Amino acid sequence: MNLGTGLAVPGYFIWTLFLLTNCEEQRIPEEKLVVVTVATTETDGFRRFLRSAKHFNYTVKVLGRGEKWRGGDYMSTPGGGQKVRLLKEALDQMETEDTIILFIDSYDVVLASGPKELLRKFHQAGHKVVFSSESLIWPDRHLEDKHPHVREGNRFLGAGGFMGYLPNIKDMVSDWTGEDHDSDQLYFTKIYINPEKRKSINITVDSKCRLFQNLHGALDEVVLKFEEGRVRARNVLYDTLPVVIHGNGPTKLQVNYLGNYIPNSWTFETGCTVCHEDLQPLTTLKESEYPLVMVGIFIQQPTPFVSVFFERLLKLKYPKNRLQLFIYNQEVHHEDQVRTFLQDHGHLYQDVKSIGSEDDMDAVSSRNLALDMCRKDKNCDYFFNLDIEVVLKNEDTLKILIEQNLPVVAPMITRPGRLWSNFWGALSADGFYARSEDYVDIVQGRRVGVWNVPYVSSVYLIKADLLRSELSDYQLFQSNTLDADMAFCHNIRNKAIFMYVTNLHTFGRILSTENYQTNHLHNDLWQIFENPADWQDRYIHENYTRIMKDKLIETPCPDVYWFPVFTDVACNHIVQEMEHFGQWSGGNNKDSRIQGGYENVPTIDIHMNQVNYEKEWHKFLLDYIAPITEKMYPGYYTKCSSPLNFVVRYKPDEQPLLVPHHDASTFTINIALNSKGVDYQGGGCRFLRYDCSIQAPRKGWALMHPGRLTHYHEGLPTTAGVRYIAVSFVDP
Repeated sequence: MNLGTGLAVPGYFIWTLFLLTNCEEQRIPEEKLVVVTVATTETDGFRRFLRSAKHFNYTVKVLGRGEKWRGGDYMSTPGGGQKVRLLKEALDQMETEDTIILFIDSYDVVLASGPKELLRKFHQAGHKVVFSSESLIWPDRHLEDKHPHVREGNRFLGAGGFMGYLPNIKDMVSDWTGEDHDSDQLYFTKIYINPEKRKSINITVDSKCRLFQNLHGALDEVVLKFEEGRVRARNVLYDTLPVVIHGNGPTKLQVNYLGNYIPNSWTFETGCTVCHEDLQPLTTLKESEYPLVMVGIFIQQPTPFVSVFFERLLKLKYPKNRLQLFIYNQEVHHEDQVRTFLQDHGHLYQDVKSIGSEDDMDAVSSRNLALDMCRKDKNCDYFFNLDIEVVLKNEDTLKILIEQNLPVVAPMITRPGRLWSNFWGALSADGFYARSEDYVDIVQGRRVGVWNVPYVSSVYLIKADLLRSELSDYQLFQSNTLDADMAFCHNIRNKAIFMYVTNLHTFGRILSTENYQTNHLHNDLWQIFENPADWQDRYIHENYTRIMKDKLIETPCPDVYWFPVFTDVACNHIVQEMEHFGQWSGGNNKDSRIQGGYENVPTIDIHMNQVNYEKEWHKFLLDYIAPITEKMYPGYYTKCSSPLNFVVRYKPDEQPLLVPHHDASTFTINIALNSKGVDYQGGGCRFLRYDCSIQAPRKGWALMHPGRLTHYHEGLPTTAGVRYIAVSFVDP
């Protein structure tokens, strides 16, 4: 008789159906399950736990609300007895014997699946009580040999999670007479290693992490498993998908990382599903009702583009009468910029506190003071930290952060072209930077959301209520071993307060302050290498990037191209830098600055290399002139090797004009640095062969023309004022 098909034999068919029916009958109804946890205070971790429980429709009973925690801190000494006492008291009020209790921690727990899967796996365990398991024994190593061996997996009990039938758990906790600070782990361990009690209560451990995953001692075993529309934690050692994920012991940051995804906080299909929960919209408020924010600005080292920083601060879209400013500046170099800003705009803000280098206050003390001023002002709703090197391009940043309604939240800013940012995705064992698996994807925008992270810096928003409660310690930035920002984040983490970084929007970038020299009049001009994006924002004409698309290049004379390249600020800074240097040439034919020592057509000028600007100017030519050249002269490519780059000054009583001549170049760049009719009269350039003149050069615009043979030209007389042009003779 062939039983392989089964269905061909009537008796076999009935037997198979009976087994299937019997399995269905033994499924534990979900309504029999009650999740019990202890939470004396509502922490960020507790709210995360409840969110995951709600997602799967668990019934949760919370014990100890409002009660003072006396169960220890777990990290340094055993504790947790208070949980057993509270559980014992709660169980005394329960009578339904087929109730199944899931007793778990909540501050550092995330649920990854629902009651149906949990109950199925519990039933398959074949015991009345199932404890989570660990590979490490705690708190008494001497009890190791007394633990029963298992066929595969972890053999040690973990008290942070267990489930079982109500009568069995009642029996298990009935003998508890300990103090709140006594060890729950030790209590349950002694029951488990007692063969008689283990058998009578019918206890086992979830050795292969099918129900519970304790992370301590198992970090290398656990990875994220992305499924369609949901995320699980997978134990790769045992190839299991645990339901309860517990960041026990020193693994709080790891469960925070997992909690960014599990169970569905972020998936590849949906992106971030929790980013728009619990928002605090400002749109319904009048501006006079906006939260009061203290903005802490800290200048601790010479920094480029400080004046631009204050310009952006003014553009921040937030009522200035709802902002207070705290400005700390320990750099003499920036005193004028701070003073000018406060003189011109300080009256716009509700209040201003300024501390300068003369006040003899160190950076750590200034940060502690700033937070304390917000802490003590009952009207202060938020503290917004804004270090001077932050380039805040998004004018809505402050509104966006407030509306996120998070305890501590930072807008993600990065350094262009690098993986550097203002947050860390993970910490090393000694508390320094470590790269999380998702760090690069977050920084590069392949994963967008709001992320729980262990460290933020430079720019972040913190709720003032926290400063008056959990973070009431004055010395939040103080440490004998850590930098101020690391000490601050360390203290926040120790209070179990979550820090977030958001990349839901593009917010800006952070400046490099390396190699910033302060020995020039306008030091920002030299930042084209260190901070090219900021250099471009400051000095390149706003229409430059539209030159080709919008056909902004004009042709005033044959083969002469005219296009915008510099901002007014760039022109002013170059002129002022040259006048500050002051060593103008005499306009003679003899010129020791050039090869051969003789100039056929001399001008009164200063060469770029005289002010140590040759490398920066060459970079400017490569980045902004060469691309135009290659478009306008097809097939011609240049590395912008230029023997001469200089600024020329024309004055009626000095050198008003330049006689007709050819330039010693393949092509010439001539950039007007000031305005006709405002700074001077007359001037311009005439190409004799074509009898074509440009008599009103536009400030910041470049003339580009061939230098040799065809474009014989002259500089027209300047009749009043002073005219400045920047000139480059460019060869391949």
